[in-house]
Amino acid sequence: MGFLAIDVGNTRLKWALYEGPRPQSIPVAQGAEFLEHIDRLAEGAWASLPMPKRMLGCVVAGDAVRRRVEHQMELWDTAAEWVVASNAEAGVINGYDVPSRLGADRWVAMVGARNRTLAHGPSTPLIVVMVGTAVTVDAVDEAGRFLGGLILPGHGIMLKALESGTAGLHVPTGEVRQFPTNTSDALTSGGTYAIAGAVARMVLHLRERTGIEPRCVMTGGAAWKMAPAMGISFELVDNLIFDGLLELAWHRTRLQGSPAQWRV
Repeated sequence: MGFLAIDVGNTRLKWALYEGPRPQSIPVAQGAEFLEHIDRLAEGAWASLPMPKRMLGCVVAGDAVRRRVEHQMELWDTAAEWVVASNAEAGVINGYDVPSRLGADRWVAMVGARNRTLAHGPSTPLIVVMVGTAVTVDAVDEAGRFLGGLILPGHGIMLKALESGTAGLHVPTGEVRQFPTNTSDALTSGGTYAIAGAVARMVLHLRERTGIEPRCVMTGGAAWKMAPAMGISFELVDNLIFDGLLELAWHRTRLQGSPAQWRV
């Protein structure tokens, strides 16, 4: 058993164990923990796992959480390796003003989306959407260059902001309606259509920039909530971060010299 992929978001840690870092691999074991519970991984979900030969992770929750994860990994003799966005890697060119300041999750998701697309057809412009605690909407052209992207609050943050800034506004989550007629539905619909509108605007920008209809790939814990309201065609991918981590690990393995058991 060879490769452990870890995705540490703002709310949960997701992990998957693979036989090796091969693109589009199927995990042999996987799981998720809310961040407040990650300190029990070594004695819980990870206790029965074989020691991985290599780990690659993506963390956006900060250094304190990263150290807690590394502490849990001490049950194995496996070094923790964390992704930091670079100028270019695995077919994606980083157009951020300061490349290393691009969120690791955004970078990994773009790598995963581009290589996933290339595995099934020709290169095309991409809109990569992650819907979680925050929402990111990133544009990649047909040459693999990240052009830029949007960051906006997710559903929960939007509702909390309205509740804290509006007197007497404490209502349960409603439904998405075209014409909401109660406050709960109005809040839920407003947040959903705000995100959908941001995606549509970025699709328009990328289409005008490239002259090609972009492909939209969407992921994240709350992505399924957006699906009925998108208004454009898209692919919903459950574990896009894992796709990106596999690609990056495979790319680095080939550059460093692939171990025999991981060659294809």
